[in-house]
Amino acid sequence: MLDLTRLRVLLAVARHGSVTAAAEALHYAQPSVSHHLARLEAETGARLVQRVGRGVRLTPAGLLLAERAEEILGRLDAAEAELSSLSGLTAGRVRLAAFPSALGSFVPLAAARFAATHPGVALSLVEAEPPEALRLLKAGDVDLAVIFSFDEPAADEGVRLTPLFDEPLHLVTGPAETRDLAGLAGERWIGGCERCRTSLVRRCAAAGFAPEIAFTTDDYVAVQALVAAGLGVTILPDLALRAHRSAGVRTVPLPDGARHVSAALYGAPPDPPGPAALLEALRAV
Repeated sequence: MLDLTRLRVLLAVARHGSVTAAAEALHYAQPSVSHHLARLEAETGARLVQRVGRGVRLTPAGLLLAERAEEILGRLDAAEAELSSLSGLTAGRVRLAAFPSALGSFVPLAAARFAATHPGVALSLVEAEPPEALRLLKAGDVDLAVIFSFDEPAADEGVRLTPLFDEPLHLVTGPAETRDLAGLAGERWIGGCERCRTSLVRRCAAAGFAPEIAFTTDDYVAVQALVAAGLGVTILPDLALRAHRSAGVRTVPLPDGARHVSAALYGAPPDPPGPAALLEALRAV
């Protein structure tokens, strides 16, 4: 059986990039970290680290084990917190990851509702786009994730999705531009995060053109500032415009555009009380 302490050491090396930095993060002596790594290699029968100059890097086997260690240790930490909450030893905690425009619109309302009804539970929020939010969820670094997709979300092993709502998409232009999507084929475009950019390119292709993406930023405030300055046009979801609306832009709803917003939990039900209560708050608002 793999030793959890040694897995934590390997994960620290993976995260911090060196034995010295890992030792500092763990408050271990450097020889102790090296000893744990050597013992872990003996236990697994695999070469996990290799020297590169004065430092080390993980081998493919080391990277694989570090990835699994992140999930194992994250779930263990989450289980300890959940058991403490159920046993009444502590008031517990709930950790939520959400994408920026959700944090700028409905998530604070849900957080306030949750805090009002569960004042003894510590609630923390972290900003993360869907791929990173799901990684944090599966690693046990958060208990619940608010994510979006432009198509039906693909099944992710162990992840259970609760649909929250569909939000419309809007064509965002300067005040003098009122054309439809196809009429803006010759304009410069502003792209957002990878998923949003992919959706933008796909919709433009369906309208018969390939967009010239001149700027890329996932900051919806910056996107609207660029549009207002006449530097391009874009497509934004409704939440981004609810969170912030620039006076210098005009919006036109896309007739067939929608983004699906869901809450994600990891693992088999029943859900722990804290995340379940937060999910209800999200659904309520």
